[in-house]
Amino acid sequence: MSDAEENPVEETEEDGETETEEEEYNPNYQRIEEEYNPDYRKMEEEEEYNPNYQKVEEEGEEYNLNYQKVEEGEEKEKEYNPDYQKLDEEEYDPGYQKGEEEEENPNYQEAEEEDGEAEEDTLAGKESPEIEAALAEEMEGQAGEGQEEEIAEQEEIIVPQEITQAMMSFERLTIPGSHSVESGVSLKKQSGSRSEHVLEPEGSEVFELSQFEIPNLDQNGSEEQQPSGELGKKTHQTPRQEVGPEKGAWGRGKRVSYYLNPDGKAAGPKESLVSTTTEDALFKKDDSAKVFPLTMTWAFGWNSSLPVFSIRDGNQRVLLYVCAHTAVIYDVFQNKQHHLQGHANVISCLCISEDRRWIATADKGPNCLIIIWDSFTGIPVHTIFDSCPEGNGIKTIAITRDAKYLATISDGKDQKVCIWKWTLAVDTPACTLDLNKEYGFQNYLIFNPTNNKELVSNSKTRAIYYSWYEEKNTLAHSAPLLTEKTFNKLVGKFSQSVFHLNLTQILSATMEGKLVVWDIHRPPPSATFLGFPYIKPCKLVHLQKEGITVLTTIDSYIVTGDIKGNIKFYDHTLSIVNWYSHFKLSPIRTLSFSKTPPSPSTEKSNYPPDCTLKGDLFIVRNFIISTSDATVYHLTADGTKLEKLFVEPKDAICAVACHPYQPLLAIGSFCGMIKVWDYESKTYLFSRVFEKGLGVQSLTYNPEGAILGAGFTEGTVYILDAMSLENEIAEPFRYSRSSVTHISFSHDSHYMATADVNYTVALYWVVVRHGQRVWEYLARLRSHRKSIRSLLFGVHLDSNEPRLLSLGRDRLLIEYNLLRTCKDHLEVLDIHRTDQGCYPTCMVWYPPLTKELFLLICNSGYKVKLFNSTTKMCSALEAAVSLGGEDLTPFYGLVSGGREGQFYRELEDYFYYSQLRSQGIDTMETREVSEHICLSELPYVMRAIGFYPSEEKIDDMFNEIKFGEYVDTGKLVDKINLPDFLKVYINHRPPFGNTMSGIRHSFEVLGYTNSEGKKVIQREDFLRLLLTKGEHMTQEEMLDCFATLFGMNPEGWKSEPATTSFKGAEICLEEALPDEITAEVFTTQILGLTISEDSGQDHMVSEV
Repeated sequence: MSDAEENPVEETEEDGETETEEEEYNPNYQRIEEEYNPDYRKMEEEEEYNPNYQKVEEEGEEYNLNYQKVEEGEEKEKEYNPDYQKLDEEEYDPGYQKGEEEEENPNYQEAEEEDGEAEEDTLAGKESPEIEAALAEEMEGQAGEGQEEEIAEQEEIIVPQEITQAMMSFERLTIPGSHSVESGVSLKKQSGSRSEHVLEPEGSEVFELSQFEIPNLDQNGSEEQQPSGELGKKTHQTPRQEVGPEKGAWGRGKRVSYYLNPDGKAAGPKESLVSTTTEDALFKKDDSAKVFPLTMTWAFGWNSSLPVFSIRDGNQRVLLYVCAHTAVIYDVFQNKQHHLQGHANVISCLCISEDRRWIATADKGPNCLIIIWDSFTGIPVHTIFDSCPEGNGIKTIAITRDAKYLATISDGKDQKVCIWKWTLAVDTPACTLDLNKEYGFQNYLIFNPTNNKELVSNSKTRAIYYSWYEEKNTLAHSAPLLTEKTFNKLVGKFSQSVFHLNLTQILSATMEGKLVVWDIHRPPPSATFLGFPYIKPCKLVHLQKEGITVLTTIDSYIVTGDIKGNIKFYDHTLSIVNWYSHFKLSPIRTLSFSKTPPSPSTEKSNYPPDCTLKGDLFIVRNFIISTSDATVYHLTADGTKLEKLFVEPKDAICAVACHPYQPLLAIGSFCGMIKVWDYESKTYLFSRVFEKGLGVQSLTYNPEGAILGAGFTEGTVYILDAMSLENEIAEPFRYSRSSVTHISFSHDSHYMATADVNYTVALYWVVVRHGQRVWEYLARLRSHRKSIRSLLFGVHLDSNEPRLLSLGRDRLLIEYNLLRTCKDHLEVLDIHRTDQGCYPTCMVWYPPLTKELFLLICNSGYKVKLFNSTTKMCSALEAAVSLGGEDLTPFYGLVSGGREGQFYRELEDYFYYSQLRSQGIDTMETREVSEHICLSELPYVMRAIGFYPSEEKIDDMFNEIKFGEYVDTGKLVDKINLPDFLKVYINHRPPFGNTMSGIRHSFEVLGYTNSEGKKVIQREDFLRLLLTKGEHMTQEEMLDCFATLFGMNPEGWKSEPATTSFKGAEICLEEALPDEITAEVFTTQILGLTISEDSGQDHMVSEV
């Protein structure tokens, strides 16, 4: 095994880069530890400690980062290389050569120069032995004291030149921004907060050097990553660039946190979880102390379009897969999950390092992220923000064998390949390449396992070979066009590509069961002009009849999985060695082999023989199989034991129902599967898969929990036994012609109602036939004009009779008269409109906490409304002040500037001016100061502060205030104070201000496109809409409004008492208004509003 493979390190600067670039960022700060430096003497023995910190300035703040243990008797002439901490080479690195061979280290000379610079900054001359003895004596006296006092006192000690000379220099260190999510592992000052992963003393501050911690990729031991002997022998056939880094910093990297007490003194170092934990620690953490508003405890199902990886095998069987926005690490034996949460969008791809330590996940959508996780702790060690500025996200991702680099391909019409040096904690790619659209949509990417600078990707029609020239910042690529004429045979669509075991070829599998063999033509190292390498198709191998869906390599085998569920193993000559075909699996989606090499054969082993003439035992690693039907298996090679780990729905889950009083969760999927879980014990209980074409759309238990109603995508309704999922009725109901979206049962289980996408409500009931209770169809009615959002049964207040209500996107709340409903006739009792502009999204019964019975309705305007279930009158919903504070505290925080802001002060002025208006502006009598204003003044104050409610909204506010105390006192309220006014304003104001996009949308709906391509409304149509549509005006009201808008009427027209005797000005609308009115003309010239020029968001419109 080469040293490069054994000790991967973080990427360092290459030859050809300027010294300035190296000085800008030096990620390698490392503590010199005893186990890596045999000359190191423990502090307890030599009692030498270097407490000096070298400060780094970032964004105006100085960070105390450098913490080094050094050796007292270190010789002055010993050179220290901060990039590759010098070890005892002869004992730990036999390949290291001293003397004249030192120039092979490209950073060696630079290290000497940096040491020379650091030496100039230290004390001039060498301290006397007396001072060193005094230093040791002082350190010895502090041995029994606490860490905080010890570090504070040591900062005052003069350090001998030999010690200072060995310290790492951080003067030229450039600290990047935050790169972590949810974990508190970014290099930021954290004050008064507790991280989920890093425990801090209460009231302390912590500076954590997480961005500069170099992941220790040797922790698992690199012997498990040793390529097979055959592969190792053939590596001489290709000019290998650096396979992995030299022995050095990665194997010895540790991160140290320094806690600062409130007085600013350091309380002592603490090593991070990433650098100290083991692979068994993830599921041993106690999560009971976590307190969040919502805590994810379990993920049911998984994204079967993404791979499943085997993280650990043997005593622990740990898998990695994706469920929506979350990556899940699942321990099969312990039935435990750990969730990697941090993505705001659905995860689109993931990969894992060879040693199973580092996980990389990426998503697609706005503000997409790439997050690298430590699988031992579940901590995100690095986050790349806005990895795809175009907003398309990432389609595929790959990681090198030594985990130094990541490669991604974006998800969009214009794809881009990016290579990331993630261990350097940077947010920009090291190299990018824009792909030609002719190459097709690239959906698979992989690195050469023995050369970090080579990659291959493929679309369905084109394979691309990449060669990365890091020193030139160039990503050369070769994408030869392959047609049927190339081999005079049908090639088929590409599925996956890999590098051949001989390292000089690439293999691309097709859905026709064939392999395209590409030769890699690399320029010889001795050539004067080093041209770019390229690939050329050399052979088409008809490997098998079945289409190949998976192509990978492991040890000395090339492995395929196909659409028939077969898994086949080939040697480097593409001769078959063995296969698994008797399991009758669905099409193979992914194969993931254990990181543990197979055990040698013993007397107790039961490995099968291979199919070669020799008949040798077929010894291969255990592996995980995932199939297209969302099933995951584990195959133990010794004994050929196939174990089904779990089966989940392969299509989207669209229905969820909870049992009324047992911990049962029913899940329905478009694939026709209903699966029932015990959500307390997280165990699967039973399931049923319906025939093809029946996708589950809705599920509901009846109040007793004895039956389960299921609605399907093609209109069928099943009534099932809740414990066995067997049919309760002889034949399912087929009265709907479209997908059944809602099912509801009455409180006595006498009625069942359904709603479908054709806006139809159907009613079923229980009747007694031949002494047995059976379900029968009763009636149906197309009662809505748009989609039905909720369907609820309730109970009448004055009786125990059920009532049925439906709520539609057409803003109609409809109640049905069940008493007068008969066969094929569903009677409507009441219709009420719930909103004007917004549309309702859902409806539930409000808990019986008051004397009245309310319906709780949410709408698209982010509002929650209470409706009296009898009168359908809208009531106020009080804020949960216990969560936000007492009295008006939570409301103050919802207005600009809070209690002391300009908005609230203006509101107070308008409020008291309204009192003056009601008492008369010109009166000379003594005024009465009150805390209330008349209810009639409410709309004027609302408009004065910028909220222009409709007449219906004003009626809702009046009713809310008038009848607010009626149930308790029997009296109507005719006035309102300032606190209650603030509540009414916040509850009824729109969530967002007026925007140009909203106004333009209205013109798109109401207008037409003129000859200039603009959306306009003719003047006559504009006036007609004002007079006839919505809350239409009278002719007089419309003329008065236009006269006021154009400044022809006095200020406060018809709202001020002094202007009541003024006769309105006459206006000619044909002259005042243009023939064609655009959204911009309407906003600026008619309404007199201004349009903000904030390009970062939708333009807002506001008063001048």
